[in-house]
Amino acid sequence: MPSEPILFFEKQSLRQWHVRIALAFPPAAVLFIACRQIIWHKPWGSPPLSDEGLIFLTVMLLGVYLRLVTVKLVAELRPDELSFGLRGLWRPRRIPLDRIRSAAVVTYDPVVDFGGYGIRSGRRAKAYIASGNRGVELVLDGAPKVLIGSQNPVDLARKIGDARDRLALPR
Repeated sequence: MPSEPILFFEKQSLRQWHVRIALAFPPAAVLFIACRQIIWHKPWGSPPLSDEGLIFLTVMLLGVYLRLVTVKLVAELRPDELSFGLRGLWRPRRIPLDRIRSAAVVTYDPVVDFGGYGIRSGRRAKAYIASGNRGVELVLDGAPKVLIGSQNPVDLARKIGDARDRLALPR
């Protein structure tokens, strides 16, 4: 069975450089400790961790760091559903179009309104934010509002409305 066509697709990186630097400290510190112990023969701690343990810990922390800095917010609209989420961290959330009552372009302050970037909950809605301060706020049937940060919120809201019109859903 061929897959349904994609009506809208957007992929955004989490671009907060200060977060990337903060996340780099633990793997960098363990890498330094591993080099100090394995290369320069100056054990760390009492008793020191084994060389194999340090190598494992270093590789694991570098893997976690690389996983976290490559996470992307992906939004994909198909004729019958909208899916979005942080790819590489969680499964996407899928909302059938018949559950969406309205989609409106909104401007927000990620820090003030939601406490930052990523998947956040605020007074206003549950938010999926990668960067910027504009998005689409969805009013859902029987569920709290959802905000999806977007670099093209006007296009996303319009295409959600068009897809709902094709399904002949009441607004």
